[in-house]
Amino acid sequence: MTEPQWLIWTRALRALAQAGLTYNENPYDRERYEAIRDIAAEMAAAGADVDLPQVRDLFTGQTGYETPKVDVRGVVFQDDKLLLVQELSDGGRWTLPGGWADINEPPSTAVEREVWEESGYQTHATKLLLLYDRSLHGHPPHPFHIYKLFFLCELMGGAPTDSHETSGAAFFAEDAIPDLSISRTTPEEISRLFEHHRHPEWATEFD
Repeated sequence: MTEPQWLIWTRALRALAQAGLTYNENPYDRERYEAIRDIAAEMAAAGADVDLPQVRDLFTGQTGYETPKVDVRGVVFQDDKLLLVQELSDGGRWTLPGGWADINEPPSTAVEREVWEESGYQTHATKLLLLYDRSLHGHPPHPFHIYKLFFLCELMGGAPTDSHETSGAAFFAEDAIPDLSISRTTPEEISRLFEHHRHPEWATEFD
């Protein structure tokens, strides 16, 4: 899935406007940067077919120099089966446990926390398997630029539990992967992770 050009332009315009509003104190220049941000919001609203006020609120809520957001995902194998969790917010589709990394939190700690919160399993992050640019790997469009970090996590204990975001956790064989939440995890990523499982000597893969 190729990202639409309007989304790439929108991200670039918003990042330029946000940087200008962060570093420039001249009131006339700030008005120009705000106008650029509004144009980016109009482009995004038209391209995504959503309400303009909703997009404006999203864009104006971002401050400081814009950098990619970080999404961490836990890769937990039990024998030759992979742990997935069922998302409440995406029609019951499944994904690798994970989410946004928090401020002041190392990425290894972030992924261990996410796996625990979403699945009920305690794990220990042992290796970074993949570091992907989300926009290059078949995910649907997203307003923000995102890096996805896939960590191999050793299963330490726990039991499957539900959370406020998930309604199930289970291990699946490669030929029995359920319907995936493509905004979070793609079949191609799952396939690549099974390849890493079969080849533990492989180095980290990155864009």
